[in-house]
Amino acid sequence: MAKLKVGQAMNKEVRESDIKPTISSDAQQGFDSSFLTEITDRALRALLARGTGGIAPTALNAAWSDWAIHLATSPGKQTRLVEKAMRKTIRLQQYALRCALSGGENEPCIEPLRQDRRFRAPEWQTPPFNILHQTFLLQQQWWWNATTGVRGVTRQHERVVEFMARQLLDMTSPTNFIATNPEVLARIASTGGANLFQGALNFFEDVQKAASGQTREIPEGFEVGRDVATTPGKVVMRNRLIELIQYEPTTETVHPEPVLITPAWIMKYYILDLSPENSLVQYLLDQGFRVFMISWLNPGPDDRDLGMDDYRQLGQMAALDRVEEITGVSRIHACGYCLGGTMLTIAAAAMARDGDPRLGSLTLLAAQSDFTEAGELMLFINESQVSFLEDMMWEQGVLDTHQMAGAFQLLRSADLVWSRIVREYLMGERSVPNDLMAWNADATRMPYRMHSEYLRALLLENQLASGRYRVDSSVVALSDIQTPVFAVGTETDHVAPWRSVHKVHLLFDAEVTFVLTSGGHNAGIVSEPGHRGRHFRIATTSADAPYRDPTTWEATALPEDGSWWPAWSAWLKQRSSAQDLPAKDATVDAGQALGDAPGQYVHQE
Repeated sequence: MAKLKVGQAMNKEVRESDIKPTISSDAQQGFDSSFLTEITDRALRALLARGTGGIAPTALNAAWSDWAIHLATSPGKQTRLVEKAMRKTIRLQQYALRCALSGGENEPCIEPLRQDRRFRAPEWQTPPFNILHQTFLLQQQWWWNATTGVRGVTRQHERVVEFMARQLLDMTSPTNFIATNPEVLARIASTGGANLFQGALNFFEDVQKAASGQTREIPEGFEVGRDVATTPGKVVMRNRLIELIQYEPTTETVHPEPVLITPAWIMKYYILDLSPENSLVQYLLDQGFRVFMISWLNPGPDDRDLGMDDYRQLGQMAALDRVEEITGVSRIHACGYCLGGTMLTIAAAAMARDGDPRLGSLTLLAAQSDFTEAGELMLFINESQVSFLEDMMWEQGVLDTHQMAGAFQLLRSADLVWSRIVREYLMGERSVPNDLMAWNADATRMPYRMHSEYLRALLLENQLASGRYRVDSSVVALSDIQTPVFAVGTETDHVAPWRSVHKVHLLFDAEVTFVLTSGGHNAGIVSEPGHRGRHFRIATTSADAPYRDPTTWEATALPEDGSWWPAWSAWLKQRSSAQDLPAKDATVDAGQALGDAPGQYVHQE
């Protein structure tokens, strides 16, 4: 019998009908010999996963073997690599000779990639550090040539081998060592070595935290409900999976159609309600909108059998029903961020199939529906890796927070791992915390069943985009969605690459207003007016207009300075009723409230 216990005690308003106990497939099999065999195999793989961080050795070995065997049988490719190595060696020697003869700076023989900031300091242009970093960059380029373009290697295996070669190279970068990093040496000279002493203290402090299981800590001064997630509101619904927050209006009149926001459940909801000055919720309220926000439960092992359809029914649809009940309005502006946008898309497709017209508009922030080009997270999405992750989650009941954090850090190891080690342990500095860092440290878990279904149905099999994803026993088609869409992609997104988000033009039979904004997956969305250096492109494509591929779209959509938030607000207002309501009529009814925002679930650890 499945357990129904939730991480914290439920309020008495939780209805029995909200709780859907499910019997795990394991229990249904019985304890026969085949079941015990499967248990043994899963337990072994789960044990291996503890040591590999959830990465399947078999998946890496398959990729490496594919590349190595095809390279071994490609003498032409080997010859070209030898030629490239000789040419690079000659270029480096010529560069070193020019530097020795001139005694000053010279045109480098290779430039770092645009996103590589490791060698920008002027100290790297002085001997011998200029030779060191040029040698490293030439090696990096050679290994890229060696791991790509080998005829016969599958595309995924090629990307995995190239990625792993890049990780190994990042480990050996001259920036990571005291003797080969001129910035560290200059700091030692200026501080008399005090930076290394402070770095050692930082290191031992982190080791102690890791030993006690405290690997991620929310910085001081960013308490939830006091410093972040501070927008006034009330919890107006609670079930075993979500709390629904209704925020207090800040204008004298409000638009009748409410905005319901579905955040990702991989992190806490308040990425969209950080500090008051960069809160998307606060901005919408100040523009005269009624705003509702879903706050997800932080699941524990007892919630292992919560699945994707539970997240749709107890999350998206339950919130939609409650918003309609409270406001009395039958047309709702729905907004989804990241995984929340994917869930909103699934719900919208099912609603369109079933003739449910309640969505007045659809806003998708860095959210994907087609996962064929879903960034570097897809590097390890194959049967071997997914089954390995499933076994790890099967033992734990959840995908834990540090495992998710480790995966994201691996994707950007040069920025998130090695640069941090250099800054904190060699330079002796600690990062100055901000609200986004505090939110990033406040991670959540994901239930075994839900994450397994997500990995298989969406990432591995891409069922949603191919018309094979089932809701209530029937498939849903994204082409049924005809609601106007406002979709946002971010230029440097490693989680939801903007060209993948752009596929909304192909999948929906709807008018699409697409925005490409500066920044990454989080910072590009938290892009309040007045934020320096922000820019965006925007263009609207009607439902019957010819398709424009991402490159063509980018070339024709002119860049604009500033935040995309005002453009979204104007878009929502165009699709709202002309007659506004007095704010007092839209104020939260104290009798409907279960407590003050930000609620209980956001505080769960």
